[in-house]
Amino acid sequence: MAPAAQERFSVETLAMHPRRQLIDALPVKERRLRLNGVATSVLEGGEGAPIVLLHGPGAYGAQWIRTIPALVATHRVIAPDLPGHGTSDFFEGGLTRAGVAGWLDDLIECTCVETPTLVGHTLGGAIAALFAAESSRRLERLVLVDTLGLTSFQPAAAFGAALQAYLQSPGAGTHDGLWAQCVFDLERVKHPLGEAWPWIRAANLEGTRPEGMAALRDWMQTFGTPAIPAATLAAIEVPTVLIWGRHDRATSLAVAEAASRQFGWRLEVIEGAADDPTLEQPEAFITALRRAIESRQESRHAL
Repeated sequence: MAPAAQERFSVETLAMHPRRQLIDALPVKERRLRLNGVATSVLEGGEGAPIVLLHGPGAYGAQWIRTIPALVATHRVIAPDLPGHGTSDFFEGGLTRAGVAGWLDDLIECTCVETPTLVGHTLGGAIAALFAAESSRRLERLVLVDTLGLTSFQPAAAFGAALQAYLQSPGAGTHDGLWAQCVFDLERVKHPLGEAWPWIRAANLEGTRPEGMAALRDWMQTFGTPAIPAATLAAIEVPTVLIWGRHDRATSLAVAEAASRQFGWRLEVIEGAADDPTLEQPEAFITALRRAIESRQESRHAL
């Protein structure tokens, strides 16, 4: 794979963008790396053992806003914008599993001096699981947060309706309608975020431009909606933990429980959360994540 080359952001890209406001509120620095040919925006902060955070569909690295401040106190945190998300470019030749594996391999090589913990949320979880199945030697451990891919995408009816309304007519109203399904209690999420909530909404809506929606469709068709074969998941040898919101309406807790039984992965259930415990219950999520990082007993082969 080609070596990464750092690039500079233009002033126009950075100036007073809602995503920029979120980044400025975080203890991180942003740089742009060329990873497997893709110009990629990467947030980095902290010192210590590395943790790579892969966000969900239509999001960006700064959406880990309630997780990063606690993690950088003890770890080196790397949070990229997935290709086609945020300000990262998309793959010129189209999305392939090999291309994504090369991109993630380059990310780890260029930002981590030791093997990292890889944390994937929803779509990021499916990406992380497939990478771990093929490249576990590159990882210290794997944490899957309300991940897609453990079964085919079959959300609850209300979630599916809200998702379709947002995709067909993106705006503040349909955005909040979808988020009311993604989280257990939207008002409870919005209040501690304060002025960051309109920044999150605006940054999310930026992603609904035609090029962003095209990239999102490709990601979901390739990684988000199909089930990862059980034989592929069984090939994951790195210690693995599931962290799940009890009220997830996109991928129910029952899916996580079944995977935990089948593959011997420890399951941490977050109360008062749906499919984004990183925003809904950040303290409980951080506690569960630290347990996952510290434990050596998550591997199915060690049980």
